[in-house]
Amino acid sequence: MSWTLRRLNSQSIDFEDQMRELGHVKEHRQQDVEEQVRAMIERVRVEGDAALLDLTAQFDRLALASAAELEIPSSAWEAALHNLPPGGVEALQQAAARIGQYHEHQRQDSWRYQEADGTWLGQQIVALDRVGIYVPGGKAAYPSSVLMNAIPARVAGVGEIIMVVPTPGGEVNPWVLAAAQVAGVDRVFRIGGAQAVAALAYGTKVVPSVDKIVGPGNIYVATAKRQVFGQVGIDMIAGPSEILVYADASAPAEWLAMDLFSQAEHDEQAQSLLISEDVRVLDAVELAMRQLLPGMQRRSIIEASLQSRAALIQVPDRESALRLINRIAPEHLQLACVDAETLLPGVRHAGAIFLGIHTPEALGDYCAGPNHVLPTSGTARFSSPLGVYDFQKRSSLISVSQAAATKLGHLASTLARAEGLEAHARSAEFRIRD
Repeated sequence: MSWTLRRLNSQSIDFEDQMRELGHVKEHRQQDVEEQVRAMIERVRVEGDAALLDLTAQFDRLALASAAELEIPSSAWEAALHNLPPGGVEALQQAAARIGQYHEHQRQDSWRYQEADGTWLGQQIVALDRVGIYVPGGKAAYPSSVLMNAIPARVAGVGEIIMVVPTPGGEVNPWVLAAAQVAGVDRVFRIGGAQAVAALAYGTKVVPSVDKIVGPGNIYVATAKRQVFGQVGIDMIAGPSEILVYADASAPAEWLAMDLFSQAEHDEQAQSLLISEDVRVLDAVELAMRQLLPGMQRRSIIEASLQSRAALIQVPDRESALRLINRIAPEHLQLACVDAETLLPGVRHAGAIFLGIHTPEALGDYCAGPNHVLPTSGTARFSSPLGVYDFQKRSSLISVSQAAATKLGHLASTLARAEGLEAHARSAEFRIRD
């Protein structure tokens, strides 16, 4: 076959250079994209629905007679759910139930404690009023994204969930609408791209503004989210999908090959890595990949991804493997070995961790329960999966008793005067009763 697959060894002299090259993601006309997105956001902010209609006609090839037609009525979602192929409704409902059950464990409640002098302190936790979820549309339609973004918001108690989804040429994906019905979305609009993000951020007469925007999208969507941040909250700026598999000889090579394909088929820039101490595992998986690839439906995308960003990496021992895992901080980490759980204490940086040979990443994408919206591009070093906590906010609670006002007043006054802030000091001193 014409494509090549990188084979690296962590003990080779040029390993560091090879890893840097492997981590590079080609950026497409980023400056041009920034300028285009900025212009579209400004148009929507100033012109509102008129801009949405024009941009939808331009980019989605969909001419609508009025702004009211931007909204897809709930009757269409219900019809989509009822008309799914056999087993479709049950699959969505069971996946939604598992995702909901998992995220129920993340719900946080307000709390407080009282001190001996009657002062009490605490934290009030409330859900966001309204959130927007962006869902890719057309050929790249992901009902799983609807479930993963809307269900945690619903569990958190968000007041209203607004969904935007592009419908190129008027094409509405029934699975996406059915998922909206199952997940408890409140309203759906047929808009996409940077203009959809702008509409959610600033609002129009038809599209309500939201407090936070979540969900995946292309470079235009990601750039728009970055530019409106501050006006609204966002979940994260996601890069290409990633999987890192650490394996021993216990998993069949065909399984591991398909696990690597499962990420490569997302995008030509997706990354699939396999780490093992056993060169025979690497050899067997490469052979399986070459045998299986010709039969894959998305062969051209997989091949491009493998050619540009995949690698099979040999390490001398498990300690070296763990160091490399934590350095890469992958979005998805599969520990495909017999004693996977013993490695867990050594894993510090990963978006989601799949333990054992019977736990492929694909289950996490759809129905295992944990969220599939995960930090990419090494950001698992400081970021976490999307969850209920992303749809809640916290306020500090402080109630100082009269007795405590004297003690705390002296402390605050001393510190305020050290900072040269007299009004702060005197505000505290007014409450002192020695």
